Amino acid sequence: MSYNSFGRVFRFTSWGESHGPALGAVVDGCPPGLALSEAMIQPWLDKRRPGTSRFTTQRQEPDQVRILSGVFEGRTTGTPISLMIENVDQRSKDYSEVATAYRPGHADYAYDAKYGFRDYRGGGRSSARETAARVAAGAVARAVIPEVRLSAYLVELGGDPIDRAAFDAAAIAANPFFCPDPAAAARWEAIVDGARKAGSSVGAIVECVAEGVPAGWGAPLYAKLDSELAAGLMSINAVKGVEIGDGFAAARLTGETNADPMRPGADGPVFLANHAGGIAGGIATGQPVVVRCALKPTSSILTPVPTITRAGEASEIRTKGRHDPCVGIRAVPVVEAMVALVLADAKLLHRAQCPDRRAEG
Repeated sequence: MSYNSFGRVFRFTSWGESHGPALGAVVDGCPPGLALSEAMIQPWLDKRRPGTSRFTTQRQEPDQVRILSGVFEGRTTGTPISLMIENVDQRSKDYSEVATAYRPGHADYAYDAKYGFRDYRGGGRSSARETAARVAAGAVARAVIPEVRLSAYLVELGGDPIDRAAFDAAAIAANPFFCPDPAAAARWEAIVDGARKAGSSVGAIVECVAEGVPAGWGAPLYAKLDSELAAGLMSINAVKGVEIGDGFAAARLTGETNADPMRPGADGPVFLANHAGGIAGGIATGQPVVVRCALKPTSSILTPVPTITRAGEASEIRTKGRHDPCVGIRAVPVVEAMVALVLADAKLLHRAQCPDRRAEG
């Protein structure tokens, strides 16, 4: 059984490989009558596009999206929306060594062990190139949840965290790291430059905040909003950990410290803290939903690493070609897209089960 789809009511299926002629997504379950155009999707793809600074891969892809179905006269029709992005700058010859030996830390061996066959060009289906399709699908999801404001940014790179006291939302779009701390962004330039020149890579942590999520979205037990978010973010290439709210730090708090006290307000409870990250019992509380994910260092590096060949012989490999010295940078719009996809699905699920609660979502 192959799993290439995500979501329950609002569902998307991605397709394509890193070095194939194109990749894309089919979005199903989108309500009819929503404004949607290629121009509305393109800005999100431009945020993720490679080659936009010296800190990312220099592969030159315009990532121009085409809507092939599901939209008529600028409105969604309620039928499947097919999105396509052409690949125009592949260099498959860079992966000749990967055809015979596995890259440690990459999915090469795992794919071979599962299928007995693999597309070694850029990692094929396991390549982060697939995330372009997620960003396109996420742009459709945003049309479903206009009441939600999403903001994702880097809070740590190469083990160097931002200063929360210096958080400046306006700075996020003003530097190539999507960093809300200008001083940290300046330090990160040297960290990424150093890793690239050394033929190595570094990891990062992305935080995403969703404001305007109404109380009630999500479901108990097996469709918890936090478990859906965790599943969506863990499906992103290189993500090795996900936190909701305080996450692992909550284990070091006491019950009274970790609680989110409430007081009466004109429009419902007023929360005095948000340790839970806007979710309780798997259901949104109306507070900002806060998630973080940790991304490992890029596995494709120029530094030689011990490995084995497909025949089981000892070998050594260095990955040629154009790769991100920190995959976390371009993961920021991908994280936003996955959060949007989860929230769009949660909104439609809530409407389906609780139609009389539509005023709240």
